[in-house]
Amino acid sequence: MIVERRVELRFRQESLEAETHVNLSAVRQDGRCLWVAGDETATIERLTAVTGGDGLVTGYGGQVTVALADLVPLPAGPDEEADIEGLARADGWLWAIGSHSLKRKKIKPGNGDAKARKRLATVVREDNRFILARIPLVTGDDGLPRAVAEDGDRTAAVLGLDKDSIADLLADDPHLAPFLPIPSKDNGLDIEGVAVHGDRLYIGLRGPVLRGWAVLVEIRPVPHPRDPRRLRALPVGDDGEPYRTHFLDLGGLGIRDLCPHGDDLLLLTGPSMDLDGPVRLVRWAGAARADAGEIVTADELVVLGELPHGDGDDHAEGIAVLDEPGTRLLVVYDSPAPGRLTADGGVLADVVHLG
Repeated sequence: MIVERRVELRFRQESLEAETHVNLSAVRQDGRCLWVAGDETATIERLTAVTGGDGLVTGYGGQVTVALADLVPLPAGPDEEADIEGLARADGWLWAIGSHSLKRKKIKPGNGDAKARKRLATVVREDNRFILARIPLVTGDDGLPRAVAEDGDRTAAVLGLDKDSIADLLADDPHLAPFLPIPSKDNGLDIEGVAVHGDRLYIGLRGPVLRGWAVLVEIRPVPHPRDPRRLRALPVGDDGEPYRTHFLDLGGLGIRDLCPHGDDLLLLTGPSMDLDGPVRLVRWAGAARADAGEIVTADELVVLGELPHGDGDDHAEGIAVLDEPGTRLLVVYDSPAPGRLTADGGVLADVVHLG
């Protein structure tokens, strides 16, 4: 897959110090703006397009930071990271989802054998990771979208405050429940993408991958009848379960992000474990139709191409369809290679043409 051009995403000094620009995990276009998130904070960033003489976007800047704790209650308060791994936008709402994952501590340079062994045996749960938030969007006086806590009868709300997170919904699932106590990079539960179509949310799992099959979870979140700041999951199918699982033959890869394209879903795929590649873009045609399959074989999927990846860097983490002639996709990277970092404190994202 050919990268047509690169565009600069420019961040303010406080975000550079927080290293948001080198930990990008999610992106979605909203008119002239991008919503982006890093996985080391509990914030969402809004960037505004800068265009060249040919009318094409050359970069994004004018960063506005939105603290999730200013909009919705967070289980662990405002200071703990939320590990936002997916963003979606539809019908005047912005959605943000945490990884819902446990993490195993890393061995650090200089750790002796005993300390290294202890760190590898330590598994941590951070409650802010286990949220799904829905936030109203309004148009400001400048014509740009703003995320707000309330807009008339629309209220920002969250799923995951009272043992009702997506992980809790899966507690008895015959396929996924055994992986809930396992850290994400050990093939445990790891949410890394979200897309909206109608009243359904499609949630992509980087892990677990089950004998080569990736997993996508479908839910129907609505406001809770007793508390407008909370969400609840309605039954999805005839069996009354509050979710539906789809299994996709992605050749052993997990889902790193999702993006809707009409009734199709575009999937960014990559390894579930701590590996660099391969990284592929895949189209699941008709994914949003009511009769979309729960077992999706390889011949029902179209591989659109492979994206570049580095050696320990340049991990493609987020995709967004751009409002440009043709079908162009913006790709953002976690752990960008040094060549992606600009002298002005920005980071370069790729624009690819899907054809």
